[in-house]
Amino acid sequence: MGKVIIVFKILPENPDKLSELRAAVEALEPERVEEEPIAFSLKALKVIFIIPDAGGEQDKLENRLKSLPNVGSVETERVSRSL
Repeated sequence: MGKVIIVFKILPENPDKLSELRAAVEALEPERVEEEPIAFSLKALKVIFIIPDAGGEQDKLENRLKSLPNVGSVETERVSRSL
């Protein structure tokens, strides 16, 4: 079974709690977490996961991200197969 690389963009519900949101996301053990400036000191988190290419895994991961405290929105930016 192959692997899938997924890039999510997560916006915080409260911009003042970005560090708390980042800690919660990092607890899910992503490959990488980066902060991306949006506008007027608002930042989003770009999160990269590598998961098994199995049915429903992407949806489960997205739902876990949405259920974290202080998550305003979760957007899947890119999905690609790993070589």
